[in-house]
Amino acid sequence: MTGASGFAGGAVVRAALARGWRVHAFGRRPPSRVTGDLGGLVRAGVVPYRSWDVTGPGPGDPPEVDAVIHCAGTVSDWGPSREFRRVNVIGTARVRATFPDARFVHISTASVYDPFRPTVMAREHECHARRYANAYGASKALAERAAGESAIILRPHAVYGPGDPTLLPRVLASVRGRRLWAVGDGRQRVSLTSVDNLAQACLLAASGPVARGVFNVTDAEPVVLDEALRWILRERGIDAEPFYLPAALVMPVAGVMEAVFRVLRRPKPPRLTRYAVGHLAVERTLDISAARERLGYRPAPTSFRGAASW
Repeated sequence: MTGASGFAGGAVVRAALARGWRVHAFGRRPPSRVTGDLGGLVRAGVVPYRSWDVTGPGPGDPPEVDAVIHCAGTVSDWGPSREFRRVNVIGTARVRATFPDARFVHISTASVYDPFRPTVMAREHECHARRYANAYGASKALAERAAGESAIILRPHAVYGPGDPTLLPRVLASVRGRRLWAVGDGRQRVSLTSVDNLAQACLLAASGPVARGVFNVTDAEPVVLDEALRWILRERGIDAEPFYLPAALVMPVAGVMEAVFRVLRRPKPPRLTRYAVGHLAVERTLDISAARERLGYRPAPTSFRGAASW
């Protein structure tokens, strides 16, 4: 398991241990800096853990494993192309080369689909896009190729859950006073992926009936954006209402903000990016029939219950 000290990787480790699997964990953090449940398991000797930057040489004397679940990667809608390629593309190739005989499960993303048009119950073959809104989507498309034709590739969308470092913080950061600023009209449907559903898909891919293929991985059904946002606000006890701006107005503003940040060489992303706008303003739904039929995937519905403590 690579990326074991991260959000998704940690969830997969916990799910694997619950099934009684023997897990070898790798992450960029040194063992002393691994926190949470995984940190306790590492210090207790339950999970063998090694620090490994996947952009560098593989670990000496790598363990013999039946399957590799590759969760490591750079996830952001902002940053230099070379960094995304170094981690997401070269890193994937290095992990694949380190474990050439193991079943290989690669965690990709729905961002490989065309960002410049709505994604309406997209199936796996409706990819790849001719161009991408940022270096992240482009690097993940290349990383799928680096994983190889013999890999199992999983494409989640907007992963959320306890410890979520991206989706929930972004929603909360959009609250100003009694308004949660959003794009579109709120009626657009979106497919989301709980981290527990993603962990289920990873274990099925690592041990299930198929050894290769590409699979969309989401919650049981898409949700309406406005309903999801209101649910999050209720769970967090925030007295605010979603307020929507038209994409035709927001997209040029996002482009200007990106240009200014590039000129100033700001390392942190602007508050508004074209990538983020594109994923909010129109439908982003995925067909998960292949995962259901071939992997035996049985996802739970989208739920934000307990989000007050995430």
